[in-house]
Amino acid sequence: MVQSNELYDSDGSENSDKELQKAFANKLLKPGLNIPIEKEKKRIFVNNVNGLQSKLKDIQTNFKWIERLDLVNKPAALAPELAMQMDEQETSNTNTFNEFKRETNFHRQAQAAVLEGLARLKAMGIPTKRPDDYFAEMAKTDEHMQKVRGALVQKQAETERREKVRKFRQQKKMMKELRKEGLVKKQNEKKEMLDEVKKFRKGVRKDLDFLESNKSKKVKPVGNKMDQLSKKSQLKRRYKDSKFGFGGKKRGLKTNTRESS
Repeated sequence: MVQSNELYDSDGSENSDKELQKAFANKLLKPGLNIPIEKEKKRIFVNNVNGLQSKLKDIQTNFKWIERLDLVNKPAALAPELAMQMDEQETSNTNTFNEFKRETNFHRQAQAAVLEGLARLKAMGIPTKRPDDYFAEMAKTDEHMQKVRGALVQKQAETERREKVRKFRQQKKMMKELRKEGLVKKQNEKKEMLDEVKKFRKGVRKDLDFLESNKSKKVKPVGNKMDQLSKKSQLKRRYKDSKFGFGGKKRGLKTNTRESS
């Protein structure tokens, strides 16, 4: 019995679905046949003048003007150039420049209110400008501002430290380059000196002028002991250098050569 009832229910649902599909295809189905449609409720607007006036009396206050600072005035006058420009724009295309006209009216309204308000405040003897030594009260606590100040000081100190490190590295690099240039220059001078000595030993060069030129190139430090020698000792040293040389092989230097014989 249960199985036969289930088959009957399934066949009935299939038949009802087919009938609904045919009715929908023939446009026989209309809204509200299966699901009732709720009608929209009409809103009733009541202009309760007495209630509005009583509420206005409850919220209305009788403060002085200095507490309210409200102004009712007409917009300020336009400059002649701006007025002509607005007239031309309105005659050419009114719909395009409505927004510009509206913003201009806002500006004129605010300008007129400022001019009238400043005049009233000056008449009442109320200052409208802050003094030079004016300090505004901070909305945040002193502890928070101390933290902010500490963070700024720490950031500034870190920036200064990085700048010092950068300058120190730059100076160190420059000193290294100068030291390298001085070492290369010293090696070149030493090489030139050795070449001249070799030429003198071989007899290619007879004079010792290169020694004087080499001495003149050297910068004498202040307070050097060589500066305190007398001219007599310097002449004596020069004579001995020219006679005996600077060491090395001296045998055969005084023998005759093809040019001397």
